[in-house]
Amino acid sequence: MREVSETETEVAVIGAGFSGIGAAVALDRAGIGDFLVLESGDGVGGAWHWNTYPGVAVDIPSFSYQFSYAQQPDWSRVYAPGRELKAYAERCVDRFGLRSRIRLDATVTGATWDDDEHRWHLETAEGPGISARHVISATGVLNQPKPPEIPGVETFAGRTLHTARWDGTADLRGKRVAVVGTGASAVQLVPSIAPDVEQLTVFQRTPIWCLPKLDGPLPGAFRTALRRAPAVGRALRLVSQSYIELTFPVAAHYSTTVPVVRATERLAHWHLRQQVHDPAVRDELTPRYGLGCKRPGFSNDYLRTFNRANVALETAPIEEVARDRVRTADGDRGPFDVLVLATGFKVFEQGNMPPFPVRGSGGADLEAFWGEHRYQAYEGVSVPGFPNLFSILGPYGYNGSSYFTLIENQSRHIVRCLEHARRVGASRVEVTREANDRYLAEMLGRRHRQIFFQGTCGSANSYYFDANGDVPFRASTTLEARWRSARFDLGDYAFSAAEEPARQPSYAGRRGSSRAARDRRAP
Repeated sequence: MREVSETETEVAVIGAGFSGIGAAVALDRAGIGDFLVLESGDGVGGAWHWNTYPGVAVDIPSFSYQFSYAQQPDWSRVYAPGRELKAYAERCVDRFGLRSRIRLDATVTGATWDDDEHRWHLETAEGPGISARHVISATGVLNQPKPPEIPGVETFAGRTLHTARWDGTADLRGKRVAVVGTGASAVQLVPSIAPDVEQLTVFQRTPIWCLPKLDGPLPGAFRTALRRAPAVGRALRLVSQSYIELTFPVAAHYSTTVPVVRATERLAHWHLRQQVHDPAVRDELTPRYGLGCKRPGFSNDYLRTFNRANVALETAPIEEVARDRVRTADGDRGPFDVLVLATGFKVFEQGNMPPFPVRGSGGADLEAFWGEHRYQAYEGVSVPGFPNLFSILGPYGYNGSSYFTLIENQSRHIVRCLEHARRVGASRVEVTREANDRYLAEMLGRRHRQIFFQGTCGSANSYYFDANGDVPFRASTTLEARWRSARFDLGDYAFSAAEEPARQPSYAGRRGSSRAARDRRAP
């Protein structure tokens, strides 16, 4: 039953990062103007609002890391620093008139579907809830910091920082610093702070593949040329998109037929040899798993940082953190003034996918559904049993290309569903079990050619893998994903009106339940 104090809206978009911004733009362009964007933070930008650690930057060329309809020629570098991406998010919000429809400091703590009203009721931590006909989850997965499972971390007497929640007042100059983790964040952080600290010790559990970064400043004259000749910018974007497509979607999803990975591994080994002088350190920095099993790093500075006299690499397993020391299997290391946790984000952990309790038709719990049936979503967008709920970054939605292509493709898919619902007077939009099962089977049927399942990833310690050993990436090219977002069969969804009797959930409520004949299907 609707609470009197609830705010009503047609569409609630959860998250004001680039996913939420892109979804809001797509809704507005389609004439669906009654929407509200809910953001838990005090500013827009998502990952680029929260991540402010030294050296933070995008890891794909900026020509691709932007909306196709809002291309910016003023990036200072080929790979833009985080502050420019945050500023780009702010400009997009203002350019597309979204500011008044974004509610900041609004943390959604739960979502419950009403089978009678055909509406979602969202609970918020700050006050009155939201009643929405449709909900778009645009929360992403790289939001919640993942603390390390190391005894004694909370007892460290010095200052503790996490890269995902960096404190801008922290001054590391002249400090003895321990960095735990060698993932993508550490690859950017370590060379940024090494020149300023007294001593830097990097604790590595699994070495990261590190590739040269085709980066550099973009001179003012070059940026002026891009502004005056948009065709040049479009050409650069095409080159950038092609580079990204070859180095992840093609390399990862077609590894058995397109031998990109082996050639790239040779490049990475060459880069390591050129950058690191000490053969013993070089060996410790050499991955023993295949490239592509986990997120690689791109840097021209990270590896050579270990040549510095004030930088040490530790590979012995950490046993515990003491007052000012880190105890490893080989003995104590320290003392340290600052402990930096570069341990990334929660991805497939409980409480992150979904980031709050979601109860669909018949009270079905989304986290429990995924736990029982494995992660899945039709085209990465919709889950049977959870009507009117759409995701930007659902399982098997992202193929590893530019995140902005994902946002635009998924937004196109969602808008098609909502526009059709309007045309037929439907208030309930639910993907059919048959369509969902077909899509999941298709994705699983392609895994034999993906790099993740070629037997080289066992020691990678990769967040790509969930508890079932699946890697819920979309096993397709970006062109295929774009084509399907515009042409998927609307008959894969059931559309019904609120006045019709509520039916049993097609999947989550009971396995194998059939679709009610009264549900209207799209032609």
